[in-house]
Amino acid sequence: MTAFEERATVHAFRDDALGEHDAVGLAAAIRRGEVGAAEAARDAAERVRAVEARLNAVQVRVEDPVPSASGGGALAGVPAFVKDNTDYLGLPTGHGSAAFAPRPARRHAPFTRQFLSSGVTVLGKTRLPEFGFSPSTEYEGAEPVRNPWNTGFSAGGSSGGSAALVASGAVPIAHANDGGGSIRIPAACCGLVGLKPTRGRVVTNAQSRQLPLDIVSDGVLSRSVRDTAAFLAAAETHWRNPELPPVGLVEGPAERRLRIGFLVDSPNGVHADGDTRAAVLETVARLERLGHAVRPVELRIDPRFTDDFLTYWGMLSFLLGVTGRTLGTGFDRHRMDGLSRGLREAYVKEWRRTPGVLRRLRRTREAYAAAFRGLDLVLTPVLAHTTPPIGHLSPAVPYGTLIERILAYVAFTPVDNVVGTPSLSLPVGATAAAATAATGAGLPVGVMFSGRPGAERTLLELAFELEADRPFRRIQDL
Repeated sequence: MTAFEERATVHAFRDDALGEHDAVGLAAAIRRGEVGAAEAARDAAERVRAVEARLNAVQVRVEDPVPSASGGGALAGVPAFVKDNTDYLGLPTGHGSAAFAPRPARRHAPFTRQFLSSGVTVLGKTRLPEFGFSPSTEYEGAEPVRNPWNTGFSAGGSSGGSAALVASGAVPIAHANDGGGSIRIPAACCGLVGLKPTRGRVVTNAQSRQLPLDIVSDGVLSRSVRDTAAFLAAAETHWRNPELPPVGLVEGPAERRLRIGFLVDSPNGVHADGDTRAAVLETVARLERLGHAVRPVELRIDPRFTDDFLTYWGMLSFLLGVTGRTLGTGFDRHRMDGLSRGLREAYVKEWRRTPGVLRRLRRTREAYAAAFRGLDLVLTPVLAHTTPPIGHLSPAVPYGTLIERILAYVAFTPVDNVVGTPSLSLPVGATAAAATAATGAGLPVGVMFSGRPGAERTLLELAFELEADRPFRRIQDL
């Protein structure tokens, strides 16, 4: 790419079957017979082809995708993608890694079945960084996934491929999952709505059930609040956890005014940059104008939290190195990328800390509950600084430097993964236009609302209110 092309805005919106519909709007048009499901799939595939050479978001495509014969589900006929760390019958699951040759999946993963129950038409699988460890979808030996708002910048991770396709308008909605911020981070980078559900809100995949502490939740990335709400309601019709309060279909704001705490700097001492701080404080002012009670709050987590989470992360890389041969043929842990190798090697040096690490991480829920006393939700940044350029978080960066950069960036999201609480990224801000002068437009900046276990309905109601108060920026309007 030339220097100009590397800083281009890329979108696929056009006058076709998808138009400017979100997923709910497109599903309604299909139900009314204004658009055919096969036509929507065909035009979405054309959109994907139009942007893929610039975004590098797709791992594998479904040959001749066929809409569900039943035509049922709230999102029936809506084109979508599955993230390439989740099995889809007949397609390989590569986990973003060059360390093995993946085999075609013999069956759908449990979450894939839940996703399909909404009626979506899956067009293929999206790229992620190796094993989802990085907050940027970049590789040592392949092109990175690029941000459609400005292709010189990261699309986030680990659900970067899904985020790039949804933000560019190639598809209205896509699967994502989150083990440390991997739904919310790309949502913040690409100007999307990204909800990490409560632990156990959607069906749990086999890999998560085997973890000593399950930190992963599946969900979607979307351009509108109603799409995320519609997916969650549809997921409940397939399976609902009886231990959690039902969410149901949320269709708009609630009358109830909330008590909301906020913090701008991370509990582990990382300070938010200027654009990020401005987005949070502007959101505080909007919340107060809308009648909510907002006050500063402290989250007093164990000062060892960051090191403990990093050790747990390293343990996951170590286990993958031991069991990777089950993923496909020719697995060689030495071919894992620099971040995965660095995490594994760091864990080998300190594996004896594992029992204490797990004990302290589990106790994080006590500090979290204390911070929520008298509050309904807590507002924070999603990330400590705005979206970095391609290369800043590349796995080719020396491990010591790379991990310092990651910890200075991902300073807010992991707490909700450890505690298992729901957390929602909303695209409310933008960087100063001067920061991306080549396109004349600011990059998206997200803020994050977190709640107690089971608080998805409250999160979505507030998100509807903020979206109605000030509609989210649209890439096609640049």
